[in-house]
Amino acid sequence: MTTKRLGLIMNGVTGRMGLNQHLIRSIIAIRDSGGVLLANGDRMLPDPILIGRDADKVERLAKRFNVTRWSTDLDKALADKNDTIFFDAATTQARPTLLTKAIEAGKHVYCEKPIATNLDEAVAVLRLANAKGVKHGTVQDKLFLPGLKKLAFLRDSGFFGRMLSVRGEFGYWVFEGGWQEAQRPSWNYRSEDGGGIILDMVCHWRYVLDNLFGEVESVSCTGTTDIPERFDEKDKKYTATADDSAYATFRLKGGVIAHINMSWVTRVYRDDLVTFQVDGTHGSAVAGLTECMIQARQATPRPVWNPDEKRTHDFYADWQKLPENVTYDNGFKEQWEMFIRHVCEDAPYKYTLLEGAKGVQLAECALQSWRERRWIDVAPIKV
Repeated sequence: MTTKRLGLIMNGVTGRMGLNQHLIRSIIAIRDSGGVLLANGDRMLPDPILIGRDADKVERLAKRFNVTRWSTDLDKALADKNDTIFFDAATTQARPTLLTKAIEAGKHVYCEKPIATNLDEAVAVLRLANAKGVKHGTVQDKLFLPGLKKLAFLRDSGFFGRMLSVRGEFGYWVFEGGWQEAQRPSWNYRSEDGGGIILDMVCHWRYVLDNLFGEVESVSCTGTTDIPERFDEKDKKYTATADDSAYATFRLKGGVIAHINMSWVTRVYRDDLVTFQVDGTHGSAVAGLTECMIQARQATPRPVWNPDEKRTHDFYADWQKLPENVTYDNGFKEQWEMFIRHVCEDAPYKYTLLEGAKGVQLAECALQSWRERRWIDVAPIKV
């Protein structure tokens, strides 16, 4: 029953996701709670070194969270045999190169998605990791949202009966900059820098659909660039070359049809920034980030179409909130704990770089569908 040090190299933690979800709410939270408990009673205490290009920013971050190690020299950090895991949350374009360097240095690797901007690079990194015998993982955060965990519970309990369809609505208005600061970095809107909502979000939909509703077999997608000009972090106007909205339909194994609208140019009139409605023969459910509403077939109203009379029935009142019978931890923290146990005691783990490559593959297929205006089949990945 001992506490052991676990050295982590954390790259890209000055960005929004890397800082908030991975550093503060995951690694710092794990460290401050005494580490990750293993099956044998030992605890693994994370000891991160923060890596970034801006020395002042990284140093301030390290001091703020009482992290004793930081650097701008990634190569030196990778050469340190006392650090076991390399994590990356920086730009997508640079990720395959960084993961390759870390794997060559013998590090286990864990990273944000997408793991690459194209399938060839994603598969190359996966093959290298397998050949070198290192453990690897990809963030699959949407699966750990309380709302989607509730959908999984309903599915496993047989609530839906035979699932028929999934309808997803994702997005919000991202300000163009200039008159009001944008909430997302400017590279998101330049395809030459790895931007675009299809590449960013379809990677998420792959693991959500595969794990909750059925493996994706084919996709039809169209995208648009609705805002042609935006302002960057220095308030300089630039041309937006990447898609900022997209509309995709997926055929899933087992017959479920899923349709997901995704947009950074929509104003929210729904219960959450993302919602999924699942309809089945025995019941339906609508889940957001945290809440889930259900309607069983026995409680389904009997609507009658009559456009000549004002609707008086409150359809929302026919739904029931799924009870909060479980306490949910932060999803990113939970994934970190899973990966650390996988590295330290070989605990089962399925969210590998292969799953990350599947996400890149589906994004490529969606882009091809948009370009060629047709359905694209999703083939098994050959590793």
